Amino acid sequence: MSTELIAEIFATYRKYGWVPRRLLLTDAGKKNIENPEPELPVYDAEINAAWFSRPPANGEIAWEIRYLGNTPYALLENLDEASPDFEDRLKDVQKRLKASVAAKQN
Repeated sequence: MSTELIAEIFATYRKYGWVPRRLLLTDAGKKNIENPEPELPVYDAEINAAWFSRPPANGEIAWEIRYLGNTPYALLENLDEASPDFEDRLKDVQKRLKASVAAKQN
């Protein structure tokens, strides 16, 4: 996936009120993809993806992880950022995304 296409994905999410929060890149992704938003933190990952969030209507914040590959795929989770298991929940969703993408590619 090209940096330009990723920038388009980010622009589309922003258009609908989503805020880019994290960029997840594999070692190969780091070599091939430039961060379209330099202030956005980049995390080592087993899959190329981006986390977005948007303010809640009521309650928890909606977080969506978007696979950055040829096949568009995303998972949505409502999370409490103040929860002590917040980072663990993000990692669990990342694992689910990786498993789902792998299953679709087989």
